[in-house]
Amino acid sequence: MSYYPEKVKTLIEKLGQLPGIGPKSAERIVNYILEEDVSIISELAENIVAVKKDVKLCERCFNLSETPLCSICTDEKRDSILCVVEEVKDLILIEKTGFNGIYHVLGGRIVPLEKTSISHLRIPQLIERLKRERISEVLIATSPTVEGENTAVYISEILKKRGIKHSRLAYGLPVGAEIEYVDTQTLKKSIEGRKFIY
Repeated sequence: MSYYPEKVKTLIEKLGQLPGIGPKSAERIVNYILEEDVSIISELAENIVAVKKDVKLCERCFNLSETPLCSICTDEKRDSILCVVEEVKDLILIEKTGFNGIYHVLGGRIVPLEKTSISHLRIPQLIERLKRERISEVLIATSPTVEGENTAVYISEILKKRGIKHSRLAYGLPVGAEIEYVDTQTLKKSIEGRKFIY
């Protein structure tokens, strides 16, 4: 027995398919929609459609953009360090740190167990950029997972063959963490990547 009319039930199901939204959250969102003024919900719906229709990928770095090149790619005050990330969400996180370089979004990472080949990654576009643009360093900022490491090693090998200076994000202890609660792998990487202060 369904407690909701069919259209409401369908909307709850659709919202529940979104990442991070479970059945309870979907139900709360639908109840909010039903209680809110129709003009506000229409505006929200129009905005969702506009984002889907008007926001594309930057032709150079594959960041989100409403124009052929994103605001980062058109900013002439950026440093010539090229930060390679897996997804746009990673770019945004790094951008929030105050990093002032430029980016290249791969569109994923190498996942051998899922038979994910490198063909879906934007590595050829990265190589083309390195031929055309004046880059002082490539910072490989893939996640510290097995897949992220595989991707970083693969890109590093390509860059080594071309004699391109590159680095990898450092591993370390989280700020404010107690050493006794840190896993041994993280602690090992922190020791290996230590910096001398004197």
